[in-house]
This record gives sequence, C-alpha cells and structure tokens, in this order.
Amino acid sequence: MTMSLRPPAEFSPPSPGSEEPLWRKMTAADLPAVETIGSTVHPDLPEDPAVFAERLNLYPDGCWVVQIDDAIAGYAVSHPWRLGPPPKLNSLLNRLPHAPDSFYIHDLALVPLARGTGAGSRLVHRLVEQARREHLHRMSLVAVNGSYGFWQRHGFHAADDAAITQSLGSYGDTACWMVREI
Repeated sequence: MTMSLRPPAEFSPPSPGSEEPLWRKMTAADLPAVETIGSTVHPDLPEDPAVFAERLNLYPDGCWVVQIDDAIAGYAVSHPWRLGPPPKLNSLLNRLPHAPDSFYIHDLALVPLARGTGAGSRLVHRLVEQARREHLHRMSLVAVNGSYGFWQRHGFHAADDAAITQSLGSYGDTACWMVREI
C-alpha cells in the first residue's frame, strides 16, 4: 500500500460519506481502471497492462478491486508463489509454480479516498484466508513507498536475506522483502 496525493486523472471520486468500500473479484473490464490507479499510485514503479492481465488470467482468485459507490478506488493482485526472490517488477510469469510454498502479494494500491477506511485491512484478512484455502503457511511481499508500517501491523516482518534483498532492484531503493507466517 502506498501513499499518493492525487487520485488518477480518470478516476471519478465518490462523494464523501458514501457507501463503505466493498472488495470484489477483479474482471477484465476493470483492467483499465487498475492500470490507471497503478500508474498514479506507483508512478516510479510502472507496470505494463499485460502484467495485470496476465495475473488476472493466471490466478483470478487473487485479483480484487475495491469499490466505493460505483467507482474503483483500489486493487490487489496476489498469487501462489515460491518463497524466495519475488517476480521482477513489470515482468510476465508465464505460469505459476507447480509446488508453491507461499502466497505472494504483488500489489495493493488504494487511491487516497480509500485510505483510512479499513479497506486495506479487510483485504489483507481476505488474502490470508485465500492463502489458507491454498494450504500455504507463509505469505510474502515487497513493501514499497513507505508501506512497511502497514504491513508490519498486519503481521509481516522484514526478512533478512541478502540474496533476496539484492534481487529487489526493480522495486526501488527503499523496497523491503517481508514475510508472514500463517
């Protein structure tokens, strides 16, 4: 989860005091909004539209959008993976591993309007449950843009692994590899 001072240019914000944020499964029709939010929330960590489309095709159960009224206000992309170096940013996976041992949170991005609503915490709970359904006992992620504290509050801790830390170059200088046991 990152901080952004402005919503995406194409984002129509819901009115203040409107309906509570609602997470739902992402669909292909949501991809343009997801791409817009991603490029706005993560301007220094761009990803091609094909990355979001591939993750949705490979593992739809790990792709979510949050709505406030009728507007998409954020998204999450996650999938089973192997504990170890995460996929390079802006790269295609081609397939998921045959024997995953971790549930990887690729991205959680919320526009400012959705922050502080509890939407991020509700999504983390949902992803923990998904990992359990997959019989995976660990979760992993790369914290970027000052999100370390958010993830720490949700049970993730910085994993001290020099090889993995060296592999995080595409995620920026402040990226932190984090793991949670479940």
